[in-house]
Amino acid sequence: MRKSRMVLAIAGVALLALSACGANKGVPRLMNLHSSGDGPDEFALLPPKALSLPEDLTVLPDPTPGGENLTDQHPMNDAIVALGGKVPEVTGIPAADAGLVRYAGRAGGIPDIRASLAADDLEWRKKHKGKFLERAFSLTTYFDAYKDMWLDTYAELQRWRDAGLSTPSAPPEDTGKEKK
Repeated sequence: MRKSRMVLAIAGVALLALSACGANKGVPRLMNLHSSGDGPDEFALLPPKALSLPEDLTVLPDPTPGGENLTDQHPMNDAIVALGGKVPEVTGIPAADAGLVRYAGRAGGIPDIRASLAADDLEWRKKHKGKFLERAFSLTTYFDAYKDMWLDTYAELQRWRDAGLSTPSAPPEDTGKEKK
């Protein structure tokens, strides 16, 4: 009787161990957090709030391209309200930043700067596609493509110091040689 219990216990442990090894294409199902198909990701969808007719149509805000709708969800604000807090009202530029915004725009600005930069970046990336094997294996070529545009922080620091301006301290430049 004791021997049969021991055999059953060993068989049970072996069965449990083998069932833990089961996987779907080498990835355990419980740990596969990626989408398995072309369908929508149900966790990324937020249904809009219900439509309602306001009492006074004259108080509706003017529509703005790319702006918000009254039915848009705001999960962070909803969480603040659910926890008993008050959602801070954001209208335009905070007063503390108004001077900074005026100073930054003192020489004018380009209204469509994002679209212009995106077009320039696309043209740059078309000219600097990367090597064949990098493209074949989907390796990033970002750092190689933009290496010539990087700011040399230590050269810039020295330029400011040479101009006699006060600069914060900086860690020593890593030359790649370890001290022994």
